[in-house]
Amino acid sequence: MVEPNPKANLLRYLQEARDALVWKLDGLSEYDIRRPLTPTGTNLLGLVKHVAGVELGYFGDTFGRPFFDKEPPPWWYTEDAEPNSDMWATADESREWIVGLYRQAWEHSNSTIATLTLDAIGHVPWWPEERRDVTLHNILVHVISDTQRHAGHADIVRELIDGSVGYLQGKDNMPPEDQAWWEGHRNRLERVAREVSG
Repeated sequence: MVEPNPKANLLRYLQEARDALVWKLDGLSEYDIRRPLTPTGTNLLGLVKHVAGVELGYFGDTFGRPFFDKEPPPWWYTEDAEPNSDMWATADESREWIVGLYRQAWEHSNSTIATLTLDAIGHVPWWPEERRDVTLHNILVHVISDTQRHAGHADIVRELIDGSVGYLQGKDNMPPEDQAWWEGHRNRLERVAREVSG
């Protein structure tokens, strides 16, 4: 009989999303990981930086376990921070530093998750008053959802950069077709879209 372990199950899904997001940086130049590829500036390294901050806030501050001993970095979620500064990397913020910060966030988050029960109560000061009191279970689901969402953004950004696709390293979840098939498929979708739109 398989024993249910909800916390381990949630952590597995969180780790898969983390790994997928970091993997999207592999093999790319400094330019490509920082390139803004949407009108709002979405870029791969910025997504990693943002999700590092998400974990440090939700699994740290929410449960009285702050990550930063002293002053947080200038992009941290404060009233003085430049809008959207957590979604891109400055020239001084290297890939190594941001990925390293994200991995430290994992350790910090994992420690919170291991230490607390799923029904442990936390407080999210940046949420509306009526929703600020949360459980660790609520936050795990929220952060998994947020991380998977951003991993999806990273999928699209990476495909726009060099055509690479896939869910996880070694597990792309794509039909095994060649480039000609994919071009034909895309062209067919374009024809259908034009036909339906008149």
